[in-house]
Amino acid sequence: MTACAAARLAALAALPAHAARRGARLLLAPEDAARREMEALQRAGARLLFAGLPPYPPLLAMQEDAPPVLALQGDPQALLPRAVALVGARNASAAGRRMAEDLAEGLAAAGIAVVSGLARGIDAAAHLGALRRGRTIACVAGGLDQPYPPEHARLQARIADEGGAVLAEAPWGVAPLARHFPRRNRIVAALSFGVVVVEAAPRSGSLITARLALEAGRELFAVPGSPLDPRCRGSNDLIRQGAHLTESADDVLDHLPEAPRPTRLFEPPPAWEAEDPAEDLFAAPAPAPLHGPGDSTEVLDLIGAGPMPVDEVMRRCHLSPSAIQAILLDLELAGRVELLPGNRVALT
Repeated sequence: MTACAAARLAALAALPAHAARRGARLLLAPEDAARREMEALQRAGARLLFAGLPPYPPLLAMQEDAPPVLALQGDPQALLPRAVALVGARNASAAGRRMAEDLAEGLAAAGIAVVSGLARGIDAAAHLGALRRGRTIACVAGGLDQPYPPEHARLQARIADEGGAVLAEAPWGVAPLARHFPRRNRIVAALSFGVVVVEAAPRSGSLITARLALEAGRELFAVPGSPLDPRCRGSNDLIRQGAHLTESADDVLDHLPEAPRPTRLFEPPPAWEAEDPAEDLFAAPAPAPLHGPGDSTEVLDLIGAGPMPVDEVMRRCHLSPSAIQAILLDLELAGRVELLPGNRVALT
């Protein structure tokens, strides 16, 4: 083992004690388990991406809660162009699926990578439309070997084989659970310069993606729908709140920024470059927690049963905005609070 690799392993071993001093609990995976996962990924033609090391998506790396490690199946070059996310209802109408396909095809023809979550309905239509003219990126909630829904296993393989990319934060072998999908949604939003919502019911996962996009400083777009269709109430409400009304790919391209200024970017020293690619697994330890164990209680005490603006919580709490957003996401995943349209929050 090289001196550089030994130093990295020593730093990794010291992380649990460092986290404990900050009131957090951190468990490390055994090295042999990590190597088994890397070998399984290699057999499947996949690889790991590490924050701070190319080809980890730089736009995602700017986020404070960026995953330190991602699994990639497909072509890393698919992560380089500007990207736009298309999300929406799983039980989408035929018109909604057609709209998603047309939007994705138009964006792909303009050189934009289309990002979505490989779910039924709008997500699948977006991937299929993008594949007609370019590349698409699928973010999955479970491990790369756990396609969800199962009938999209062939679509996942096609995306990887036709120049696109499939990304997973969950380790190999992890089946997707309900709590994994909001975390998947934050990656969809962070990878993209803008998010387009096509058919979204109130309190849907697509609106979580829209909220995360706004928090990350992304442009938000929504396709208008019939007020008689409950699948369109959430997307119509986004337009009332200021989302760009979208009827074609040109409506997206007209408001898409060229390139955002980096607000945070991992910049590891040159010594982190591993002599052996297999040692990269130990080069990017998890970031320290943004908040302590008692901070969640303080935030909960400020939230009532009725909707409350998140900005009001920030004004009345001593924590930083990034820490409060992290706490609210944790509480939402735990089922303690509900994040509502209009950047509001309420107890469940």
